[in-house]
Amino acid sequence: MRDWLATADGASPWPQARVLVAGLGTSGFAAADGLLELGADVQVVDASDSATNAERATLLETLGAHVRLGAGSTDRLPADVDLVVTSPGWRPSTPLLRQAAAAGVPVWGEVELAWRLSGPAKRVPWLAVTGTNGKTTTVQMLESMLRAAGLRTGAFGNVGRPLMEAVLDPEPYDVLAVELSSFQLHWSHSLQMHSAAVLNLQPDHLEWYADADDPMAAYRRDKALVYERVTHSCVYNVADRATEQMVEEADVTEGARAIGFTLGTPAPSMIGVVDDLIVDRAFVAQRRDSALELAKLSDVTPFAPHNVANALAAAALARSFGVPAAAVAEGLRTLTPGEHRIQTVLERDGVRWVDDSKATNPHAAGASLSAFESVVWVAGGQAKGTTFDDLVTRHAGRLRGAVLLGVDRAVVAGALRRHAPDVPVIEVPGTHTGVMEDVVRAAAGLARPGDVVLLAPGCASLDMWPGYGARGDAFAAAARSLAPPGPAGE
Repeated sequence: MRDWLATADGASPWPQARVLVAGLGTSGFAAADGLLELGADVQVVDASDSATNAERATLLETLGAHVRLGAGSTDRLPADVDLVVTSPGWRPSTPLLRQAAAAGVPVWGEVELAWRLSGPAKRVPWLAVTGTNGKTTTVQMLESMLRAAGLRTGAFGNVGRPLMEAVLDPEPYDVLAVELSSFQLHWSHSLQMHSAAVLNLQPDHLEWYADADDPMAAYRRDKALVYERVTHSCVYNVADRATEQMVEEADVTEGARAIGFTLGTPAPSMIGVVDDLIVDRAFVAQRRDSALELAKLSDVTPFAPHNVANALAAAALARSFGVPAAAVAEGLRTLTPGEHRIQTVLERDGVRWVDDSKATNPHAAGASLSAFESVVWVAGGQAKGTTFDDLVTRHAGRLRGAVLLGVDRAVVAGALRRHAPDVPVIEVPGTHTGVMEDVVRAAAGLARPGDVVLLAPGCASLDMWPGYGARGDAFAAAARSLAPPGPAGE
């Protein structure tokens, strides 16, 4: 290992480094591209030789990288590698990463690489968001608030744009809105956020931590890393004690503050709700006896309790960076919500069809269910090692019925049998994508005027679709294709 890698930044002698980039996805390609620009000796490996990877490999080889794709390419750590930059989805138990650990070769993620390379010349504040649910929406809200304040910013990280893009951009940013997953945080070692928020903590992605003695504890540890070394504000969820405990345990920079967000009336050092207003009792001089109006609840779209919580967290991060109240409100009002997030796709015969395919774990599905009073629930897919007992217990009273699909539909069905035995349940077999038409017909048969048919699967989608977006599109298309009612008497 090169000794200077321990404190490496963008000014380090990268032409001396031999770097292996493990994985040629979006983040891997960005990492390799940035390292090549700095003159490093770059090797790239990926077990997939898909057309997309082959195209990326050709481009990187043109720039000077050595790329190996296909079966066997990721089995062994090449000799004389100084650093491995891994894709976030690679588990620590992956043979190549185990070999790196055994050889004392440092392993970074693309996020860690971007943070290192941004210094000293391109270092700008990062406002980070993690948590089990709501990350993308919160980061998009935060980005919109920052833009409304006239700042050059962007949403990066797990939201879809690699952070290396920001580092390589010749135009400097004022601040970045950064979404970080537990996987990305696991492979990050020196991040120092201006401010950071953990929105919530619930079981998810436990299969990634299957090799840990306590997968949930390992997941929690990775989420908590976002607070380490924070310089200004650690934003936590008052309703989720685990997030506040993370702040209490974090080794932060002296002077950093703990800032809570709550759907209730805020205490000092909190952002919260009074009547129909979002108010600030954290970043105002007279916070002990007064509050500053930031926005109206009606500025939050779509309106649902968990989405208001997202807005509160985004507002706390924005205010920590000095964003004025007017920009918080404008940012919320002008934001176009992302697709597949509590998105109404059809209203017919008094029944509303809502796509929340982004709800890929039980906690997210529960938050979605809480927004409606009478629901035909469409659920199932890849459960990722999670359970649904708590969700069903909490929301059984609002279920008109449930229609289940996907490889782990039995997990959801079991929870419904145990905790909501009177709720009608229809299981739709099959793993072909056309099964969604059968699901929608079954849901239509259960729904009554005033009901919401809600796709909030609580599961991942890769058993049947390439992503949650494709699953949501299939649901919307199937709902819209329902035959309209015929004339009376037919």
